[in-house]
Amino acid sequence: MLKTVQEKWYYWAGTLFALVNIYFFYKEFYFFALVPFVLVILYLAFFSLDKLFLLAVFFTPLSLNLEQMDIGGLGLYLPTEPIFFGIMCIYLFKNIWRAKPKGSPVLKHPITLAILFHLFWMFITALTSEMPLVSFKFLLVRMWFIIPVYFFGIQFFKANFQNIYAFIWAYLIPLTLVLLITVIKHAGYGFSEEAGHWIMSPFFKDHTSYGAVIALFYPVVVSLFFDKERSAISRTLIGIILIIFSVALFYSYTRAAWLSVFGAFLVYLLFVFKIKFKYLVYIGVVVGTFIITNFTELSYMIQKNNAEHTTESFSERIESMSNVSSDASNLERLNRWSCAIRMFKERPVFGWGPGTYAFQYAPFQDPADMTIISTNFGTGGNAHSEYLGPLAEQGVFGLLSMMVLVVVLFYKASTLYIELENKTVKRVVMMAMLGLVTYFTHGILNNYLDTDKASVPVWGFMAIIVSIDLYYRNRTESLNDGV
Repeated sequence: MLKTVQEKWYYWAGTLFALVNIYFFYKEFYFFALVPFVLVILYLAFFSLDKLFLLAVFFTPLSLNLEQMDIGGLGLYLPTEPIFFGIMCIYLFKNIWRAKPKGSPVLKHPITLAILFHLFWMFITALTSEMPLVSFKFLLVRMWFIIPVYFFGIQFFKANFQNIYAFIWAYLIPLTLVLLITVIKHAGYGFSEEAGHWIMSPFFKDHTSYGAVIALFYPVVVSLFFDKERSAISRTLIGIILIIFSVALFYSYTRAAWLSVFGAFLVYLLFVFKIKFKYLVYIGVVVGTFIITNFTELSYMIQKNNAEHTTESFSERIESMSNVSSDASNLERLNRWSCAIRMFKERPVFGWGPGTYAFQYAPFQDPADMTIISTNFGTGGNAHSEYLGPLAEQGVFGLLSMMVLVVVLFYKASTLYIELENKTVKRVVMMAMLGLVTYFTHGILNNYLDTDKASVPVWGFMAIIVSIDLYYRNRTESLNDGV
């Protein structure tokens, strides 16, 4: 009897919602249709935070930027950023306000300490910022990625090793769908270089962020494909995904992404051939000496380089990376870097404030450095560097905080990989580390940690490395791979 009554309530509620939704559609108010989705989100927030976390990760490659869609002028990614903000609030309530025991190994881990220093200095420079509201918003955005994805992520991965694979696939499946849609659309334009700059819209703002995320996950897909413990069907499906990734990466026309993947491959070879660090130092000294002694000749060769990045030829696009005589993209990047350095010189300790570069760099442009794509009002965006951006916005300690994070991250990841014995765990550490290699190599030329597309895998891969270091280092039993 009770079951029958409940079923009637479901039918009545469903019918009522449909009628109300029809009315709102008639009034051209479409957001009421999202009510069921919001209710599901609220239910998961209270009763299954793990599933909500995976749902947010799943929606990340599919998220849309309101500012890019000219809705309200608000740079907010939906539906991901509100969900991550909610997870952050719940996590902080459970772990801080309920007075969790102190001395957590996560808080003592070197990577965590580097991240906390990064956030601490960002907070200090937000207080001294030229635009405090902009800086505190920037800090809040950084926190609602780091706290849910890194701190909650470690807790999520600790519960079950298979959760690591759940995180990877939750991002990889929708990303593959986005790449497939983009490749099909791009094929309709003959894979032209011009279409390659916007064809990934509305999921990605431009081809550079698109290429960066593809590169970030490329080592993961390659690693999954060469995992011999997988079934033939699984490897075949992953092989198809690898083909989609390869085509998408090639036709992203993103030079930095291509080189970052190649750089990750070189790092992988260092581990395969067990090349010691001292030999890398020797090579660095030799290369540095060669550059210094032949600087004049090399400068002349670079100045003669007139290869343009707008060509569809792979070799010419790679060659164009050193074209600083006529390539507008390279020259504008140099212009932004020069502005960042001039901004740093004026405020070397505290900088101009997190997130303020785009609003402050215009007066620091030298007319001799400006290009055909420069703007007098400085509306071109950020510093195009994960390192020079913090230098201008947060001073010398801003740059130092990012450098410390990168050095500590790769030192801990590489030593962890060497010390691990379990092959499955080693493979996961390697794929996460190589993915991060692509991003922080790419970060020399671009910066995307203010977007959900890059932040989720970057902080997530760090969480994977830390969780393995703390909770799976001594596991020798078989850990069955996720599909």
